[in-house]
Amino acid sequence: MSLTLKTKPIEQIPIEADCITPDKLRGLSVSEIEKLQVLQGNQNLPFAEFFDVSGDPSDGDIVIEGNCVKVKLIGTGMSEGSITVHGNVGMHTGAEMSGGRLEVFGNATDWVGAEMKGGHIHIHGDAGHLVGGTYRGGNRGMTGGVILIDGNAKNEVGCVMRRGLIVIGGDAGDFAGADMLAGSILVFGLPGIRSGAGMKRGTIAVFGEEPEDPKRTLELLPTFFYDCDYEPPFLTLYLNQLAGWGFKFPDHVRSGNFRRYSGDLVEMGKGEILVWQA
Repeated sequence: MSLTLKTKPIEQIPIEADCITPDKLRGLSVSEIEKLQVLQGNQNLPFAEFFDVSGDPSDGDIVIEGNCVKVKLIGTGMSEGSITVHGNVGMHTGAEMSGGRLEVFGNATDWVGAEMKGGHIHIHGDAGHLVGGTYRGGNRGMTGGVILIDGNAKNEVGCVMRRGLIVIGGDAGDFAGADMLAGSILVFGLPGIRSGAGMKRGTIAVFGEEPEDPKRTLELLPTFFYDCDYEPPFLTLYLNQLAGWGFKFPDHVRSGNFRRYSGDLVEMGKGEILVWQA
């Protein structure tokens, strides 16, 4: 099924279109989909007000065309099928999803894959704050699945995550992996300050440190202590899997050691930050 954002631009008030999932569109006719309600401000408006609809949703494959940066909740709660977006997407893309595949050929804003339970998200651009994180007041972020971000991400990547894999191809913001309980975060650039603050378990692997450049050096909290240099076998498996998924990363990171730091000692101290070195 093809959904094309109409040329008439969405005004400053975003629309909330949590109906854009294979689960909810499967079995509906084009006319029924056009009558679905989306929320803009305090108004419920028909789906056809914003999208041209064509095709058959029965195969669970949805293709969206257009700059949907003002469209929230695309793929929220999806459990099957696939969504491909050719353009940017708004907040909460893929939030709470438990299965299926969501691919965006553009940028995303905040809360990509927030509190997701399973499935596969690939953003071929930059992402906003709280990728795979939890909502304010929550105590459980991402609990499964995979989130791949080709570009940069902002603050609190993997906040309170419990399981799963998050990969950032560029730089990440502050508080990456804050309060995480388990799971893995791979950053091929450099994260900001206070990475792993309050983490109990889990792994943060950083590939982008350049000791000869003081602007590209990881700043760790004093509650992380150095353990050893070693070559973790599980990261080789991760890199092989990323290559299989088509995720691009510098080939030279396949060789070299990692400095292992344990923390956060204000918590259990069983987490780790691994810093690649040539």
